[in-house]
Amino acid sequence: MTGTATRPGRRVVVTGLGAVSSAGIGADDFTAAIRAGRCTTGPITGFDAGGFPHRNAGEVTGFRPREWLSRVDPERWGRSSQFAASAARLAALDAGLGPDELAGARAGSVMGTTSGESAAVEQLVAQWHGDGLKSLAPAVVQAVPAGRIAAAVNTELGLEGEALTLATACSASNYALGYACDMVAQGEADYMFAGGADSVNRWAHAGFYRLGALAEEVCRPFDAERAGILTAEGGVALLVEPYERAVARGARIYAEVLGHGLNCDADHMVHPNAATIARCIRQAHHNAGVTPGQIDYICAHGTGTRTNDATEVAAVREVFGSAMPPISSIKSMIGHTMGAASGFGALICCRALYDGFLPPTANVGRVDPELGPGVDPVPGTARRAAPQVVQNHGFAFGGNNAIVILGKAA
Repeated sequence: MTGTATRPGRRVVVTGLGAVSSAGIGADDFTAAIRAGRCTTGPITGFDAGGFPHRNAGEVTGFRPREWLSRVDPERWGRSSQFAASAARLAALDAGLGPDELAGARAGSVMGTTSGESAAVEQLVAQWHGDGLKSLAPAVVQAVPAGRIAAAVNTELGLEGEALTLATACSASNYALGYACDMVAQGEADYMFAGGADSVNRWAHAGFYRLGALAEEVCRPFDAERAGILTAEGGVALLVEPYERAVARGARIYAEVLGHGLNCDADHMVHPNAATIARCIRQAHHNAGVTPGQIDYICAHGTGTRTNDATEVAAVREVFGSAMPPISSIKSMIGHTMGAASGFGALICCRALYDGFLPPTANVGRVDPELGPGVDPVPGTARRAAPQVVQNHGFAFGGNNAIVILGKAA
């Protein structure tokens, strides 16, 4: 699927996928869990959640960074950076690219985040509170800057190109993928790693609880009884490169990045705006050279809050009318991974195109009738299908919207 994209330059394809998540480490394990509709959230272990009425999240368990990292020392880098570097290493392996090929190429990374290394900040606050300022561990202080998340990717893979961390919160990975796509399309890079990383931390959990946006046990997007999000963590990376280069080296091509749309309504700090989201969808379609009728599936932002799901469906309905494509949310299984969220959405979209299925929404008992007719959240488990063009959503507080259109590569 090439479309008639208005974005100038080289065709850009995804040839490598890497995931570190509650649903598994590696794109294959992650995809298998999503296809099965397996809920991978549970009781928090990363911090003492005893004071919270709601104590579940999507945590990465069994993650031993030294198994995946060869250059990044876990003692000197924060958990989010470790996730990002590990996911990028996995994406490089998946793409069949070794250190020499990457080191000798124009290659870089752009990663999204919401909380940066907030787990490290919380550790420092506890040290300061307990034993004073002089007790702060220098290695933990060094790990704090959010810019180290992309820097960890470049360090681990020996990349000499741009290392950019974007902090556009829950839409950041889609921003990153769009930026990386433009870099490759315009000939400024030959390989770019794009994605995001965040780690579970107390302040994010507390913040969403105080907002009344936190579910007690499970996340159930589009369900009549939905109650909110579950915070989560992980790292995700997609390797993008020019189509011609991928074909020349015999790479497996998961998908083509057809285009993207970005906007910000700057209207309300936490309430999404349906009209602005609809405009973002149209911008993405225009940039990709596709029409609404060509979209076979939407990977929703789908947080499971009553407001987000209603607003997102309203925006989609404004663009698609009564012909809404299936729309599902993987947050029902892994929770809300913040800055990594739309990156995980992009990864599963690539696998949906390549393997032939529609990702499901778990925990749906009854689709909320107030969302209106025609809402198909693919409840339960994955559905066999042959999607050709898919749409991946990422929305964030402050009205930051980012939508990426992916197509089956011809």
